[in-house]
Amino acid sequence: MAFGDLFLQDIRAYREEKLKDTGITPIFPLWQIPTGRLARKMVSEGLRAYITCVDPKKLPGRFAGHEFGPAFLDALPDSVDPCGENGEFHTFAVDGPMFKKPVGIHVGEVVERDGFIFADLRPRETGPEMGPAGFHGQRYIT
Repeated sequence: MAFGDLFLQDIRAYREEKLKDTGITPIFPLWQIPTGRLARKMVSEGLRAYITCVDPKKLPGRFAGHEFGPAFLDALPDSVDPCGENGEFHTFAVDGPMFKKPVGIHVGEVVERDGFIFADLRPRETGPEMGPAGFHGQRYIT
């Protein structure tokens, strides 16, 4: 079973322990790849994703709903891991080399719930992707 863990040893140990004696061998193909390099490589190779959840204690809530791309990565504070490995943010992938076709979405309401900032992603029925402020395509952080 493959996991996308990058450097959190406690999470890796947990997964290895849970799979011990099951006959399933855990593999960690991304283990210890520097996250700044990995994030930019994923984007340059066609991954498209949106920021769906932000921990405002670690990253300003205004990042919720933005596309995970060069503008997002350039705007991140130095204290934030570019892959969100410390729980700073979570993403939803909508397209990439591993997809047969893109997932059509638009960014809906951005709300605060339970101490986190969430961007609701909704199925796109027709037309271009639209962010909550009417931006087409990639949203840029201001």
